[in-house]
Amino acid sequence: MSPSVFDAAGSHDSAARTDDSEVTAVRTAQHNVVRELARLVPTARELAERFAAEGLALYIVGGSVRDVLLGRFGGDLDFTTDARPERVRELLDGWAETVWDTGIEFGTLGAYRHGVTVEITTFRADTYDRTSRNPEVVFGDSITGDLLRRDFTVNAMAVEPISGEFVDPHGGMRDAVQQRLDTPAPPEESFADDPLRMLRAARFAAQLGFEPAERVLDAMRRMAAEIERITPERIQAELSKLLCGGYPRRGIELLVDTGLAEYVLPELPAMRLEIDEHHQHKDVYYHSLVVLDQAIDLERAEDPEGEPDLVLRLAALLHDIGKPATRRFEPGGGVSFHHHEVVGAKMTRKRLRALRYSKEIVSDVSDLVYLHLRFHGYGEGNWTDSAVRRYVNDAGHLLRRLHKLVRADCTTRNKRKARALQRSYDDLEARIQRIAEEEDLARVRPDLDGNEIIRLLGISPGPLVGQAWRHLKEVRLDQGPLERADAIAELHRWARERGIEPPEQ
Repeated sequence: MSPSVFDAAGSHDSAARTDDSEVTAVRTAQHNVVRELARLVPTARELAERFAAEGLALYIVGGSVRDVLLGRFGGDLDFTTDARPERVRELLDGWAETVWDTGIEFGTLGAYRHGVTVEITTFRADTYDRTSRNPEVVFGDSITGDLLRRDFTVNAMAVEPISGEFVDPHGGMRDAVQQRLDTPAPPEESFADDPLRMLRAARFAAQLGFEPAERVLDAMRRMAAEIERITPERIQAELSKLLCGGYPRRGIELLVDTGLAEYVLPELPAMRLEIDEHHQHKDVYYHSLVVLDQAIDLERAEDPEGEPDLVLRLAALLHDIGKPATRRFEPGGGVSFHHHEVVGAKMTRKRLRALRYSKEIVSDVSDLVYLHLRFHGYGEGNWTDSAVRRYVNDAGHLLRRLHKLVRADCTTRNKRKARALQRSYDDLEARIQRIAEEEDLARVRPDLDGNEIIRLLGISPGPLVGQAWRHLKEVRLDQGPLERADAIAELHRWARERGIEPPEQ
């Protein structure tokens, strides 16, 4: 690597104005990134030499450089080049095992070779109409011009694989070392070009633990309404990445503190003034953040290497959004939120649909919100086995998530009360396990199937069969498994009450 690369950034690079220790740290980080990239991905040099032979430049750029620095490198590489897209395709043909050009209208081609996926984008110098986020794609001629248009300085660094040249005209490495998010251009210009970048700032805070620079925060607060230019699908994608980050609470706090949440998840700031019924938290919003933290702790404890559970995290964040609409002031100064789980489930379903989440996620999250209070009727183990069966049946495939959500929802500072709640849930889980071993609770179903109901009642397929099936399932939930003769007798009794005389068997 040329020792003058960092200093040659000139007036664009404020690292030269920092103290010596910081400059040393930045230069050391640059050297380590270049060395690690060469070690981790020799394919990069091979591809760069192919471009250089034709007199063309090729740089590893953006998130690939950043993630190597942070120890998050996933193995795939982003490149930028002065070659136009058709020329890139020619150079990839015969080198890559697979090439795809679905992004060619934006100057991007993808390729796969030796287990490595690469994306190569021609230098860009886009312009924006600032009424949408759709750029007029303009190809550029320099790496510095390409880096200027990027969202954050930590994503505006590049490495030339052959020489090891480190290009950092906006102090991205300095900001990475200081764990700061800043923009290459003034943030007002950057966010006016693409308001989604404001949401990406919160997402990167959640993923990387970085703090936005004060000028970035100021611009986010003043320009929050601009996020309405962004489609729900793009907002949903960023929100999901935020929640699945390593520090999702920080990302959520940024959305609320800057006013972005008013346009993305308005139910969250609406909870800030609602004191919860335990009177142990500043507000329901703060309580929800604690529940989110605790749910993530339980998720990680169960499977430290597992993928983040988006459904659980959404449910933890949204489980109490029905409280503002159901708040009632009781005689004596108390506050109640009766049926907030019912209202909250409806609000959750409406919000997640508006954000274009899949039907499965909408259903699962709203069901968890609806069920999260069910346990509080358990008391000191007062439920019958029938009630336990119904709890399991209603939760269905969400039972393990419901276990975590209910446990996470215990945020009382009263240690005695917290221990009592945890003991009660321990007892419930033990009972679920015992009954499950005895009765195959994972597949609660009637003791007679539809075909047997048709034969035993002498009826044709139709709605009546479904009614009989559902009745027998209710009996199964109440009483547990029945002997076959008892199940038939119950079916016959139900039929006779409806004027149906079963045929002689």
